[in-house]
Amino acid sequence: MARESVKLRIRRQENPEATPRWEDFEVPYEPGMNVISALMAIQRNPVNAAGQPTTPVAWESSCLEEVCGACSMVINGRARQACSTLVDKVEEPITLEPMHSFPVVRDLIVDRSRMFENLKKVKAWIPLDGTYPLGPGPRISDQEQQWRYELSRCMTCGVCLEVCPNYGPQSSFIGAQPIAQVVLFNAHPTGRYNAAERLDALMEEGGVTGCGNAQNCVRACPKGIPLTTAIAEANRQTIARGFSRWFAGKAKSA
Repeated sequence: MARESVKLRIRRQENPEATPRWEDFEVPYEPGMNVISALMAIQRNPVNAAGQPTTPVAWESSCLEEVCGACSMVINGRARQACSTLVDKVEEPITLEPMHSFPVVRDLIVDRSRMFENLKKVKAWIPLDGTYPLGPGPRISDQEQQWRYELSRCMTCGVCLEVCPNYGPQSSFIGAQPIAQVVLFNAHPTGRYNAAERLDALMEEGGVTGCGNAQNCVRACPKGIPLTTAIAEANRQTIARGFSRWFAGKAKSA
């Protein structure tokens, strides 16, 4: 018998102060549909499984091809992207929840501003003066290019932070994502000029020492980024930076 519908159970919350509630939906099935397609079907016809009119479910999405990271949510208990989750590949009813490590804005939308504030804290960018030609850059080995490429695939989706037991409102730990970005920009020939500032930020409270080595992040990352390897490299760099600061202090006091 051909499949006719898809059942969903969605955790809803009208605003940050509202009490969460569950609401069931059933939408027409389409071959190849993903979770976003199901949410769009609810948006077109906001009626729940009991046949009662309701408000459309609020969620975020942009690229619809697992590049922007905006549609991260908890699907059947697993943090992942709704755009790349096909309904044929998950059990029904498909349970949708907002990520728990971030404040809820409404329904499946969470406030991820802490992620971006942490990127600013560690200066995850390369300052360049574009007012004049800089000429050709240094030659980069294939091995280093591959390493930097792996780290550059991060889409700031928040999945690694969602699954981390050390990240959340109970902790100041910044998480694997900004730590890996420090390693990425410190590996850039121009970015190395600001490496000390980034490492100093990682040495503050909530920095790299907050990692408990659960390794959930590397298992959950949808892009397969070697996050634990990046954290280990950040540890090595911060230790070297700590010795450098200590020796510099000793030299000043001598």
